[in-house]
Amino acid sequence: MPAGSGCGRGIGFARYKNRAAYAAVIAEVEVDEDIQLLKVWCAADAGLVITPDGAINQLEGGIIQSASWVLKEQVQLEGAGISSLNWETYPVLRFSEVPEVFVELVNSDSDVPLGVGEATAGPTAAAIGNAVAHALDARLRDLPLTRDRMMAALLAE
Repeated sequence: MPAGSGCGRGIGFARYKNRAAYAAVIAEVEVDEDIQLLKVWCAADAGLVITPDGAINQLEGGIIQSASWVLKEQVQLEGAGISSLNWETYPVLRFSEVPEVFVELVNSDSDVPLGVGEATAGPTAAAIGNAVAHALDARLRDLPLTRDRMMAALLAE
């Protein structure tokens, strides 16, 4: 995928709050009029994992929540107040927009569990932002990554 082709992959990596799980996330996007998140891969070191299915579910949920923040969620203002007062007017990622998500837990020799509750939030946001920058060959610096912000970034280049 060459830069600026409309398709891109990006990576994000972090250790949650400097003392919990490590998570690496790769996001694949396609950008046309809007950003379509196609696939997300995650590898996480959660230390000693007591319930692997539960840890994977937490990591997947964090990926989807972060994707919604990055691509959709924003409080709408109109006039002197907030106009997004309910789920009809507040944009969130729809089930039809949820990408394929693949999560692998890294084998660890640690005897200490590391928290995974929000470990994928930051790396997912970074991965999506980097994938969009790769797809457009232009960096968007404000969230959510809307069509208007894509156009502004492209016109600024």
